[in-house]
Amino acid sequence: MTAVSIAGVTKVFNEGRPDEVTALSDVDLTVESGQFVSLIGPSGCGKSTLLRLIADLIAPTLGDVRVAGKPADQARRDQEYGIAFQQAGLFEWRTVRRNVELPLELRKIPRQQRRTRAEEMLALVGLGDFGGHYPAQLSGGMQQRVAIARALAVHPNLLLMDEPFGALDEMTRERLQAELLQICSKMHTSTVFVTHSISEAVFLSDKVVVMSARPGRITTTIDIELGERNEAVRQSTAYFDHVTAVRKALRS
Repeated sequence: MTAVSIAGVTKVFNEGRPDEVTALSDVDLTVESGQFVSLIGPSGCGKSTLLRLIADLIAPTLGDVRVAGKPADQARRDQEYGIAFQQAGLFEWRTVRRNVELPLELRKIPRQQRRTRAEEMLALVGLGDFGGHYPAQLSGGMQQRVAIARALAVHPNLLLMDEPFGALDEMTRERLQAELLQICSKMHTSTVFVTHSISEAVFLSDKVVVMSARPGRITTTIDIELGERNEAVRQSTAYFDHVTAVRKALRS
């Protein structure tokens, strides 16, 4: 099944007012099941707006958005996706384990099942020993891992990520990129990932979607063929060729 289908989507904010802004114009996008797709483009081009349309946090002005074959609003109600933002957004008064349990609580999952699932997710992101800690006791990278574990707790088929590693140092960022790919592979998760980093988009993605300046349009879609992702890939000729192709697409 197609994970995400976007057809003819336009998004206008403050429609009919003097401060009307067209954020997106006539966007078509398909994300296949199991595919990792990155959205990249200049600041203000509508990358995050497009992600929020998929999540049904906002509604399109024109066009159709479907997730797992369902209208976006129904997919949101059915919790078909997990979502993670640049800031981890953890509740400081809840332990790490209870932060991960939160979406399960909202689904009224029994307590023991919640705890078991949370511990599984924390082990998956390498934080199995930190369930009883509080967010303030963790580094920024560890907090982002908790946010990813929380997003995956309901075992979604789709993961939506808005620059989740943007505030991290380069070494931590690269390590979490590799870990994210391993997690998505294990869980067979489709991913839509917003980033400003060309190198990050190329390393992570099966497909890089290049967007124009506002009003955002998809100008180019670049398939990334690098095989298994590891540190050696970052030094390969194919990797640098893809980075160059994305950079040229952005400039044009």
